[in-house]
Amino acid sequence: MVKKFYDKDCDFSQLDGKTISIIGYGSQGHAHALNLKDSGASVITGLRKGSANWPKAESAGLRVMEVEDAAEAGDIVMMLVPDEYGARVYNSQVAGHMKEGDVLMFAHGFNIHYNQIEPASCLDVVMVAPKGPGHTVRSQYLEGKGVPSLLAVHQDRSGKAREYGLAYAAGIGAGRAGILETTFKEETETDLFGEQAVLCGGVTELMKAGFETLVEAGYEPEMAYFECVHEMKLIIDLVNSGGFEMMRHSVSNTAEYGDYVSGRKVIGKCAREAMKQILSDIQDGTFASEFIQEFGAGGQARFSASRRKEASHQLATVGSELRKMMSWLK
Repeated sequence: MVKKFYDKDCDFSQLDGKTISIIGYGSQGHAHALNLKDSGASVITGLRKGSANWPKAESAGLRVMEVEDAAEAGDIVMMLVPDEYGARVYNSQVAGHMKEGDVLMFAHGFNIHYNQIEPASCLDVVMVAPKGPGHTVRSQYLEGKGVPSLLAVHQDRSGKAREYGLAYAAGIGAGRAGILETTFKEETETDLFGEQAVLCGGVTELMKAGFETLVEAGYEPEMAYFECVHEMKLIIDLVNSGGFEMMRHSVSNTAEYGDYVSGRKVIGKCAREAMKQILSDIQDGTFASEFIQEFGAGGQARFSASRRKEASHQLATVGSELRKMMSWLK
């Protein structure tokens, strides 16, 4: 059974006298920095000089320094740059400024789990990973609520790594909703699998296949888009609110019956075997190696080509036109 922690289990005073340096000011970076600041922590944002985010962070009332200076000043350094840049930024700009007793933090386990970053043994290494986008982490905090977060300890040099992680998680509002303890391995592998097999790769390919099936059968693209893409949000909102039970209670009997008799025809043995292979590639590092190669020596050629191909698909152009008719999206 996973361990769960709440504000009552967190001692925010563990951060007293400590400076927290947030490296990056993107989706998660801005939310962590502002929430921690509003919670009373001493926060620095580390950015590249000339970054477009520098004036944004300053206008939000944050202290901003170049990455090296922020790493030197921080007792707790949270790495919130994209996975593909994490190792380069850490190894060239952060590692040399980490001191014995410092705490190195991450919001995703990728670079630690796949040994792209190998922290010095004198550091605590902790993960605090909100299970929601940064704008939600921020908006929920401002409403007096929070986003559930994951906590993991990779290295406990001080014997207080978990306490530091819990204090940090409470500072961004996670203790209001719940903090679940996991490992870097479990978070990384389940996160990558969910993105590839279900949330991004699986869902988008399923919607596209449904769209193409209807269009190839002679139905209008607009009808295919409505039925296979647009209405996905309606279904997922119901699932988010009350699970499969609420969704099935809310749709018609026709839809519910179709769910039971047709779902396994689409996601059958072949799909499940493919999911197992995807998971295996994640577990043995095959995917990580491909990703690192693509964004390193590979020059992002495959990534960029895939992005262009998907953007030119009929589904994308039809959807763009239909969304202009939906005033509520604006």
